[in-house]
This record gives sequence, C-alpha cells and structure tokens, in this order.
Amino acid sequence: MFVKFNFSDKQISDYFQAAKNDIRLANSKEPEIKFLFSFNCLLKIAQAVCACNNLRVKSRPGHHVVLLDKCADLLNSPDLAVVAQAMRDKRNHDLYDGGTIITEKEANTYYTFVKNYLKTADSYIFKK
Repeated sequence: MFVKFNFSDKQISDYFQAAKNDIRLANSKEPEIKFLFSFNCLLKIAQAVCACNNLRVKSRPGHHVVLLDKCADLLNSPDLAVVAQAMRDKRNHDLYDGGTIITEKEANTYYTFVKNYLKTADSYIFKK
C-alpha cells in the first residue's frame, strides 16, 4: 500500500510541523478535542516518519492502519501500533456508530502518549 517517493526535506518538515500544530491544538480542556487532535497528530507523525523513509501511503480503505503499523515498525515500537489501533477504533465508533464518550482520563492518557511519540519522531526524523 506504499509507493516509493522522494520527499524533500521541506515536505518532511511540513508533515512534522503539522503534527506539532495538532498537538498544540490537542492541549484543550475538552476531552473530545484533546482526543481528536491527538489522533490527527499521530497520523501526521506516521506520515512524517514514512516520508523520511521515502514511503508514501496510497489512499485506500485501511490505509490509516497500514500507515500507523509501518510507523510502529520503523520506530521499533510495538506499543505504538497497539495504542494507535485503540485510538482508531474509538475514533471510528465516534464517526460511524453514533458517537462515543471520550473521558477526560482517556483523552489525557492518549494526549500524553502521542506527545511522547512526537519527541521520539523528532529524534528519528531530524537526527537520522
């Protein structure tokens, strides 16, 4: 589901800056906002990590799963795949099953997890 693509340093940086912007927006008191922007940040982290490996994901059903799993592989972080899947499931229930409750505790846990992975990705991308 990936194609080889030579991303410029600017393109990779733009993906990463977009992720940083989403984590800034995720710093909200509203659990739903915190959760949704944390998940968006995680997707953009995955795009940036894959881009620095010259991989561009094709937009197909299931491409978010593949993108997040590849990022977990590249960062050698199986826990990233597990948490990303849990977040994706929760997001999908919210979108397609009539909504779901995101508790403050859940939102804070996911936010902290993603914020830590942003630091991991920063080291991976820019100190490679």
